[in-house]
Amino acid sequence: MRLTRPPPPSRLRLALCCLLLAGGLAAHAGSETEPVSENAVKAVLFYKLPPFVYLADNNRGRSHYLCGLGDTPVVDSLEKLSVSSPSGSSYQTLDGVSSGMRCDFLFIARDQADNLDAILRRLRDSRMVTVSDIPGFARAGGMVELVPNPDKSGVQILINRKAALRLGIEFNAQLLRLARIVEP
Repeated sequence: MRLTRPPPPSRLRLALCCLLLAGGLAAHAGSETEPVSENAVKAVLFYKLPPFVYLADNNRGRSHYLCGLGDTPVVDSLEKLSVSSPSGSSYQTLDGVSSGMRCDFLFIARDQADNLDAILRRLRDSRMVTVSDIPGFARAGGMVELVPNPDKSGVQILINRKAALRLGIEFNAQLLRLARIVEP
């Protein structure tokens, strides 16, 4: 019998495993450290998303401009992460949608749920990846929705491929295998 080595883990799987391991270690470390929050996991997933997304041809191969819209714990975590992460990407919290037209990736916070339809209409022809944790975001026309797993074991990625493909944006096959595809 011939033994073969398993393939090396993908960067996304490795990042997700590190997050789960960090969360598990923090949870068991006692009172000295706090467990990794769901909001922090969502912020890290947003920050790690660019290498697994193929933007329009004119945006490939350069550092990405990440933005957050709204005021929630996820956006707070993004701000903290942008200070401590040497990812090569720039991050900015926006005051409104109009100031975000140069963003490559936009996280739309939950406090924007009442304005979601207007925001997505405004961004309809903008070649940026829209990401949110607003329930039903992907079905409403957003591209990537981050939701709690049904078994409360982490965060699940939902992807609306049709919304992305319409703008020439595609997702890495490894990401698509980990995510659940949503049809609007």
